[in-house]
Amino acid sequence: MALWRAYQRALTAHPWKVQVLTAGSLMGLGDMISQQLVERRGLRAHQAGRTLTMASLGCGFVGPVVGGWYRVLDRLIPGTTKVDALKKMLLDQGGFAPCFLGCFLPLVGTLNGLSAQDNWAKLQRDFPDALITNYYLWPAVQLANFYLVPLHYRLAVVQCVAVIWNSYLSWKAHRL
Repeated sequence: MALWRAYQRALTAHPWKVQVLTAGSLMGLGDMISQQLVERRGLRAHQAGRTLTMASLGCGFVGPVVGGWYRVLDRLIPGTTKVDALKKMLLDQGGFAPCFLGCFLPLVGTLNGLSAQDNWAKLQRDFPDALITNYYLWPAVQLANFYLVPLHYRLAVVQCVAVIWNSYLSWKAHRL
């Protein structure tokens, strides 16, 4: 509990920094899980650079983009009723999720050195499956998130659930 209280104090004092660092840490953790439990690489074959890339993407892309999106979404649809939460989830999943995945997958491909042509082919191959998989997990999570969770905790809640999602995304994005 002391760790949770320290996190809350830090979040209150420095919300943007803490949200971005949380996203980066949990993206890195998701990649470690992907490499060790999904891909079964073992510690000797673990690609530390890949984990660092995913953590950096969490800090430099995922945290700022998703955190900013939640702020915009709360301005577009103020309120926390069930209807408001449903509207937010529909806008999030219908508009934001496809755009986010459409940016995230090629960004990872670019950071992995794929040519524009190879990146485009990989996006065409992986995007539909990633989006469908997204719809299995995120609508229910986001509905609960928008209805039950205060704005400044939403990114952290999503990133905790996203450890599993990040493991999937890391595996999907690094699969050739």
